[in-house]
Amino acid sequence: METPDSNLFMACRIPNREAFSALPAGYTLRPLRREELPLWMDIHFDSPEEARDNRPYMERFFAQVYAPQEALFFRTCRLLCAPDGEAAGSCFVWRAYGQVNTIHWFKVKRACEGRGLGRALLSAVLAPLGEADYPVCLHTQPGSFRAIKLYSDFGFRLLTNPVIGGRTNDLKKSLPFLRKVMPPEAFARLQFDAAPAVLLEAADSSPVSEF
Repeated sequence: METPDSNLFMACRIPNREAFSALPAGYTLRPLRREELPLWMDIHFDSPEEARDNRPYMERFFAQVYAPQEALFFRTCRLLCAPDGEAAGSCFVWRAYGQVNTIHWFKVKRACEGRGLGRALLSAVLAPLGEADYPVCLHTQPGSFRAIKLYSDFGFRLLTNPVIGGRTNDLKKSLPFLRKVMPPEAFARLQFDAAPAVLLEAADSSPVSEF
């Protein structure tokens, strides 16, 4: 059985706007403040220990991908806030390699799950995009099977290319795991597609994986 941290890639060419939903009452979405960068780096992990262990990776990713356009990052990155002002999640659309729109760092804190926040958060970051902004692509892992189901609802399809940029696409090995852990009806609704040419060209343009 494939381990849940393997590479999977998805792309949406035309969004399913029927899947969109509004933020629950009291929740807000705002740009990340510069002084909140450590909070943002930690929010994607479910324990302080995991956040600590992954901090070098997060700092390296920020330096390679966002630091050259730091002001744009802070204008673009969105922090989801609960009614009491506490951070509940984060997500944003980033033009990776300057060529293709990608979903970055989609996360709802575990303590905040089960309230429809993931769907509302993804809706909020995709809603401003127009037809010319698609395709939108993303990288995920089999272990994020709940997110994969949600992405699928929005019109994202699993990509079938064996390699994207410098990373192996582990779709074939991951499908048995997804079949086991996803509800049967959700697994049956998964769709597949070849990677958009713009994604392949963009991913091949740099040794750095920007999404």
